[in-house]
Amino acid sequence: MSETKLQRQTLQAGDRIFKESEKGHLAYIVQSGEVEIFKVIDRVETVLGRIGQGGIFGEIALIDSQPRMAGARASKGSTIIVVNRTTFEQKMKKADPFVRGLLNILVNHIRSKTK
Repeated sequence: MSETKLQRQTLQAGDRIFKESEKGHLAYIVQSGEVEIFKVIDRVETVLGRIGQGGIFGEIALIDSQPRMAGARASKGSTIIVVNRTTFEQKMKKADPFVRGLLNILVNHIRSKTK
């Protein structure tokens, strides 16, 4: 990401980053704070996990161009780095083809387990 200027977003607790089922054009890296990933299961919102400093989220939608599997929001004041599709694809092109294939297989497994 050093070739491009990084975009950062500052969030307050409760700020939504993206909704479940929407098209994903961005991935994110937590620079500081914490983000929670949540999903509505049987009409009940369930927190699936929390992502802290250095963690990445939202990348699955960039890998397979499918809608978001869950929503994301700041669980406390946070700063996140935005990774756009162009930057993500540039990084993926530099990756070993085996690793790219493996990522696609893993994403397919994750999606099949969450339907």
